[in-house]
Amino acid sequence: MDNVKEFFKHKLFSAANYVLVFIKWIFIAGIVGLICGLVGTAFDISVDKASEVFQTHSWMIFLLLPAGLIIIGLYKLFKVQPHVGTNDIISSIRTSEKVPTLLVPLVFVGTVLTHLGGGSAGREGAALQIGGGIGQQMGRLLHLDEKDMHLITLCGMSGLFAALFGTPLTATIFAIEVISIGVVYYSALIPCLSASLAAFAVTRLFQVQAVKFELASIPELDALMIAKVVIASGILAAISILFCAAMHGSHYLFKKYIKNDFLRIAIGAIAVIGLTLIFSDRRYNGTGMPIIKAAIEQGEALPYDFVLKILFTAITIGVGFRGGEMVPTFFIGATLGCTIGSFIGIDPGFAAAIGFIAMFCAVMNCPIASIILSIEVFGAGGIIYFAVAAAVSYLLSGYYGLYSSQKIVYSKLKAEFVNMDTKSM
Repeated sequence: MDNVKEFFKHKLFSAANYVLVFIKWIFIAGIVGLICGLVGTAFDISVDKASEVFQTHSWMIFLLLPAGLIIIGLYKLFKVQPHVGTNDIISSIRTSEKVPTLLVPLVFVGTVLTHLGGGSAGREGAALQIGGGIGQQMGRLLHLDEKDMHLITLCGMSGLFAALFGTPLTATIFAIEVISIGVVYYSALIPCLSASLAAFAVTRLFQVQAVKFELASIPELDALMIAKVVIASGILAAISILFCAAMHGSHYLFKKYIKNDFLRIAIGAIAVIGLTLIFSDRRYNGTGMPIIKAAIEQGEALPYDFVLKILFTAITIGVGFRGGEMVPTFFIGATLGCTIGSFIGIDPGFAAAIGFIAMFCAVMNCPIASIILSIEVFGAGGIIYFAVAAAVSYLLSGYYGLYSSQKIVYSKLKAEFVNMDTKSM
């Protein structure tokens, strides 16, 4: 009889523990999400306004040089290393590393200045840094232990991602999938989902527009079209390797041969200004969202768009401007997909959407998040094609990725533990 009582007592305490943890993270993650929603709204409006000013005043490109010097100056003034970024956020989730307290305002201001001067960068990558920083600051205020600090950092990342992109489910899965490839942090599912939904709700109140595209047509499901998607995804995976190599290589080479941070960003700014004057329509400055939209909804892109976007972005980010690589990734994927589609017999707009998803999956190594992203951005009509694109690009991109702190835990080729990081490939 005593054994039965002990058994039920143990089960009761176990159930109570799950309920308490559930309530704890709903509350904590909800607060983080609300903060991320407010900060994300301010960030989205600021970047959009900066981009609008740049696009309507051609002379603003000449402010890229002083903007770069101001960015480096602010990092130096507040004693934060200019190279601190998304990689450090990812590393902090697996280790006891701490993100600098002032990283959030520095990334915020730096990204706005980058877009004001026409640097080629995104904002969702910066959102991961801002969100991760907010999560860590909240964790310190609440005196969370090391394990919970990792979870609250993931909450911040997913919250800001959801706020800026308007895709709460993708933000949730991306945060728990991106850290270690082959391992999904299911313990962070409730916290990240709570933060994402709270942040998304705040942006709805302020009418921040979610990223969505209207596909003109979705091909009927057949074997020939699947084969064409496989071919397109293979090409996209190959170009994703080129993109990753360009991003890592530019950062390495600029830092190796130009030691001074101020001189490095000044030379990069001059290079971007020169390229912008050569290609005077400013297609490759800023996020490039209008070009992405034209590729997907009108099936219009220039065959060399993806090459020049890689060049502009590699210089901009490589020399130290703030922002992210995620929207440039979408740009490269959409424009390349559009071009490939016109050659192999896929509707260019739909091929651009395939490129959008395949390139994201290839450089982020997040196949599940990529499939969910396709549903939230394009609807569920082409889910089979998008799943094929994600699967093929994930495998054929090898052990490359934009974030060198990302660890490949399980092999892409077989069920085998490998435990390596992407920078080693």
